[in-house]
Amino acid sequence: LLLQTWTNGINEASKMALLAWEKETGIELVQINGQRRYGGPPPGWVGGPPPAGTEVYIARLPQDIYEDTLIPLFGSVGRLYEFRLMMTFSGLNRGFAYARYASRQDARSAIAAFHRFQLRRGRAIVVCWSTQKRELLVSGLGAWVSQQELEATLQRVTEGICSVTLHASPSQTQATLAVLKYRSHEAAALAKKALMEGNLRLGEAKMRVDWLDPQLKQKLQLCEEEPPSSWVQGGESPAVPLPLSLQNVLDCLNTLCWKHHLRTPLIMTKCVQMNPNGWQRFWYQVAIPGSHVPISGFTWISLDRQGQSEHEKAKVVAALHVLRVLAESLVSPCTASSLPSPKGPLGGW
Repeated sequence: LLLQTWTNGINEASKMALLAWEKETGIELVQINGQRRYGGPPPGWVGGPPPAGTEVYIARLPQDIYEDTLIPLFGSVGRLYEFRLMMTFSGLNRGFAYARYASRQDARSAIAAFHRFQLRRGRAIVVCWSTQKRELLVSGLGAWVSQQELEATLQRVTEGICSVTLHASPSQTQATLAVLKYRSHEAAALAKKALMEGNLRLGEAKMRVDWLDPQLKQKLQLCEEEPPSSWVQGGESPAVPLPLSLQNVLDCLNTLCWKHHLRTPLIMTKCVQMNPNGWQRFWYQVAIPGSHVPISGFTWISLDRQGQSEHEKAKVVAALHVLRVLAESLVSPCTASSLPSPKGPLGGW
């Protein structure tokens, strides 16, 4: 720990006391990613790490108090496996820390002894069980962001990520949410800090990172149930009878646009989610030159060996979606009724 890495003139006396304590005890503190850590494991530790449920959360700390006070205090009620103090760039603490004990009983003793304990007169601290949250929610992503692209970016700027899942936003159209699961609460907390500092860059989107709310998690899971094995579906997307080829649908769409003095539509598709059972979730967008509002949506596509690629199938869904929209706004009811039904079976798509 180097004193010159701290901002000069801030809390100098306490910093010098900490350095003297480190030298006297031989304790090594390691500072990385906005936190300073002791142990994990501590000197002389034998065996694996403690089980879950052995960490306590400490809050409302005076910002000029350091480990030379906190580690002896919290180590007086049980054996510490790890102590983590969150730090500011200036060298003050951020007002909270985590203490992980060798056993759950030691952690319980710490809560009993130090919750509402006055480190200073009139300054009672909070000590409670640490909530082992491991999942983050990233909102504000564009619908075009793919799972593979997001995973690659997260692996560059965070550590310990286990999975990334994309979901259509329940409250915003043409918006995507990402659920990030990390191997531990510590890894998730460090990732949250890194991402909130602006390390996640995907286009011009303004993204927000929060802990995943359990109620929203349940809602997303209900919205993302697997499609039936013989259908393609998703949002407002119509299902497509298998005999319809991409070229046939595009010919119909282009003809309808030509008749109504519209230019050739541009179709974009992107795979945003892949499931182990073979289903792929596609985002699509159709832009008609001259029209200010593109038409977009999501659809599920299954893998098969019938010659048509998954992107082609997604484009068929997108083209039929546009056909239905144009039919409702441009042509008569009898003409609209002759278009393929949006709820037809797909025979294995």
